[in-house]
Amino acid sequence: QVQLVESGGGLVQPGGSLRLSCAASGRTFSSYSMGWFRQAPGKEREFVAVINRSGGTPYYADSVKGRFTVSRDNAKNTVYLQMNSLKPEDTAVYYCAQSGRFTTAPTAFGSWGQGTQVIVSS
Repeated sequence: QVQLVESGGGLVQPGGSLRLSCAASGRTFSSYSMGWFRQAPGKEREFVAVINRSGGTPYYADSVKGRFTVSRDNAKNTVYLQMNSLKPEDTAVYYCAQSGRFTTAPTAFGSWGQGTQVIVSS
């Protein structure tokens, strides 16, 4: 069973930036698409971004398009989420997840990290 560990969350002012990382255990990291999701208090978990096995064709939720960038380093078994121009509505727990498919559906992701908190506030 793969283990995913997120890091990089914290408190940032509106307009600021954060870079989240997700480190994966195991030897088959490059065989899977990697996604980022988030869940705000009282809300459903929502899709943020996904990247395919080779690192190409990233896809974003409309709410983060142009502000967030997903990337991966298969040599380091790590996926990243660069978040710029952060807004208070970006406040949430952010999760990385792994899927055998290139998809935005949470149900298609079989392995999840424990999450990292992002708070955007002045």
